[in-house]
Amino acid sequence: MAPKVLISDKLSDAAVQIFRDRGIDVDFLPDVGKDKEKLAEIIGQYDGLAIRSATKVTPTILEQATNLKVIGRAGIGTDNIDKEAASKKGVIVMNTPFGNMITTAEHAIAMMFAVARQIPEASASTHAGKWEKSKFMGVELTGKTLGVIGAGNIGGIVCDRARGLKMKVVAYDPFLSEEKAKKMQVEKVELDELLTRADFITLHVPLTDQTKNILSRENLAKTKKGVRIINCARGGLVDEAALAEALTSGHVAGAAFDVFSVEPAKENPLFDLPNVVCTPHLGAATSEAQENVALQVADQMANYLLTGAVENALNMPSVTAEEAKVMGPWIKLADHLGAFAGQMTDEPIKAINILYDGVAAEMNLEALNCSVVAGIMKKVNPDVNMVSAPVVAKERGIQISTTNQDKSGAFDGYVKVTVVTAKRERSVAGTVFSDGKPRFIQIKGINIDAEVGQHMLYTTNNDVPGIIGALGRTMGDMDVNIANFTLGRSTVGGEAIALLYVDAPVPADARAKLAETGLFTQIKPLEFDVA
Repeated sequence: MAPKVLISDKLSDAAVQIFRDRGIDVDFLPDVGKDKEKLAEIIGQYDGLAIRSATKVTPTILEQATNLKVIGRAGIGTDNIDKEAASKKGVIVMNTPFGNMITTAEHAIAMMFAVARQIPEASASTHAGKWEKSKFMGVELTGKTLGVIGAGNIGGIVCDRARGLKMKVVAYDPFLSEEKAKKMQVEKVELDELLTRADFITLHVPLTDQTKNILSRENLAKTKKGVRIINCARGGLVDEAALAEALTSGHVAGAAFDVFSVEPAKENPLFDLPNVVCTPHLGAATSEAQENVALQVADQMANYLLTGAVENALNMPSVTAEEAKVMGPWIKLADHLGAFAGQMTDEPIKAINILYDGVAAEMNLEALNCSVVAGIMKKVNPDVNMVSAPVVAKERGIQISTTNQDKSGAFDGYVKVTVVTAKRERSVAGTVFSDGKPRFIQIKGINIDAEVGQHMLYTTNNDVPGIIGALGRTMGDMDVNIANFTLGRSTVGGEAIALLYVDAPVPADARAKLAETGLFTQIKPLEFDVA
């Protein structure tokens, strides 16, 4: 059955066609996002939800989204999506952070020109029939120092455009290396130095605990007198009340804001100040950008629903289409190892330790980690998946650690999962052979070579004669068909294990009959999703 997607906001016809061309059933209902009751009523039908900013994805909506697997936001901002609730529900949230980079950067440059030359105020004056040529004395950008806070994707484009305007560019970004700054032909500085040197300051960082009010009252006081400040990134990066005071006093010569701490901004301390240019969050508002993000979100959602590729996800590690092809068997292996460890563990789990060896250590370990944890958590929550599993583990206080190492044995690579409880540690290791099938290669330190079956029975015993006969005889008496089996032992006469492949779950009375023999120290039925 083809995946089904709902588009609940206005997206371009070309985006709708992408879904259809990829064989995805799509309903284009651009007004339903504004109708919370209607959206809640129909959302259970869909595997994917494509939105812009009008649709609010609340916990109430997600409760009704019984089949939803992915939410795609055409644009960067996802404030209209409850990402925590989506993660708990196991729904991937993805955005399109690159589709409107140029448009947003150009808007910042345009705002810088506007505030430097007082263009909006001069335009209003001229429209009013005045000719106040001497009133609007601006400043040139050429030769001025631009301070860029955040030199990532959008900030980097602003740096490039500013250099083209013959401005001197200094950048503050903790993640900007000296090598990258040199390549961008900008000077990397600390924030305090940027504040004291810049004639213009433009912000291009997300709103986080670290960046909130990065231009605080204290930092605004450190700025060069006559500075002009541009914010086309996120509201809340600047203390707007303190900035209004600095504008009124003349310490700050002008400001240009496209974003505000409260939006829609019906009132704000910056409004009605003569040296402030304001626009209603227009950073991405060009026809080219809107088309780009719509096409990108359609492609990303289609890729995920059809191939499992995860791009630009906010609550799960991204896995490219190329990675998905190579990693598919390894992600399945990670899930099987987790499922084995989870089904074998009856006590509260304190920690999960994951070792990656050889080629496995060179893969996308975040995605593999999520698959391991999902496999473990399925025992307590069958609906858990790679998105929700880390949330469930965190809520339970489970510590997750990862180790990777170079090839150390006979296999090109393997994964070993160890579950730690208050009483014991249990480990299981596996690899993927050239046939693409996952295999268990070690259980409790005992080497084996076992494929993964849908229905299996795991037993442990002392290595003594008669075990195989007891298993076969008892299962036969209880009408349980054994398709195959794998054996392993630590040493002669030491601990031994058996894995039986059976056609159906082993009934409780058959397991009880085995226990009555007194030969087995552990008898555990196992189920795996081998589809």
